[in-house]
Amino acid sequence: MLVMMRDILETPIRPELALKSGVRKHIIYEDESVRTSLIQLNDLHSDAILFVCTRENILIGSLTDGDLRRGFINGLDFETNILDFLQPDPLFIYKEDLHHADLADLKNRHFLIIPVVDSRRQIVDILNLRINHSHLPLDVVIMAGGRGQRLMPLTLDTPKPMLQVGDKPILERNIDRLIKYGVKNIYLSVNYLAEQIKDHFGDGTNKKISIKYICENAPLGTAGSMKLVSKFENDYVLVMNADLLTNIDFDAFFKIFINADADMAVATTSFHVQVPYGVLEVDDENLVNSLKEKPRYTYQSNAGIYLLKKEALRHIPEDEPYNITDLMSKLMETGGKLISFPILGYWMDIGNPEDYRKANEDVAHVRW
Repeated sequence: MLVMMRDILETPIRPELALKSGVRKHIIYEDESVRTSLIQLNDLHSDAILFVCTRENILIGSLTDGDLRRGFINGLDFETNILDFLQPDPLFIYKEDLHHADLADLKNRHFLIIPVVDSRRQIVDILNLRINHSHLPLDVVIMAGGRGQRLMPLTLDTPKPMLQVGDKPILERNIDRLIKYGVKNIYLSVNYLAEQIKDHFGDGTNKKISIKYICENAPLGTAGSMKLVSKFENDYVLVMNADLLTNIDFDAFFKIFINADADMAVATTSFHVQVPYGVLEVDDENLVNSLKEKPRYTYQSNAGIYLLKKEALRHIPEDEPYNITDLMSKLMETGGKLISFPILGYWMDIGNPEDYRKANEDVAHVRW
């Protein structure tokens, strides 16, 4: 639900929260000075809006350069409390409603910096629609443990996900794209030359997200390693292979999954087969029913990106190899709902040297 705030709830006093820097820079407390607010607004440049809060981060209103100018014109000064300058009715989004919000519409209406609040109207995050396409409530598991045998000798001393495509590693391209969709929690399932991946990404602080590592003592397959995560923060989990170069629309993927009330969705890519001969269709008595000259058939193939409800993970056994395709089969056997999502944009599985060469050619020409 998008809300224009009019009534502030009476909330019991709580200790001031430690906020992430990207959130804290947009917050000013009700007892701070006009001069402090001007300094903060100046530092924000094109994102110059502040949200005035209590010391418990309860949203009260918003404040811009324009609000301060109008206040000065009306006789307010630097000694005036900032509560006399603020707009008391800012737009905000409840955290639980984030995945329903039409962020594209808000962006078109020039709402670009939007606070996200909990049920107490306490700010928990700030959306910056100049940077983020959306804000998806997902935990993400990226399978980054393969040896990349078909890419030898390129992968002799470099893990496959760390091969450069353009100016950054394949894995980093995928992580940066997920960040644009508001993803905050990423788990990397690592094995081969894992220390290189850990050294490069660390705990995700440099990208203002959380990155944790899943380390298998023995291969557990593309689904089995997820059982090593003690707790996912969100109710939905996205799983993808690390060696994909794609501009998939994660927002559209998630919305179709939610609207279908599916247990799992698999992203697909078109695969075409051109038969170089005329094809006859015959019945059991060898009677020809049709003739197709060099037909072309199109199939939807697994693109290596999956979205599932967290509760679907209960089907994965403990401490034994189990692939994501096993989970797909199990869901269908037990009456679960499995849907597909065709990728309409760019997609490439970088599996061999020719794929890698083409990916480096394509990367400069695809809209990311």
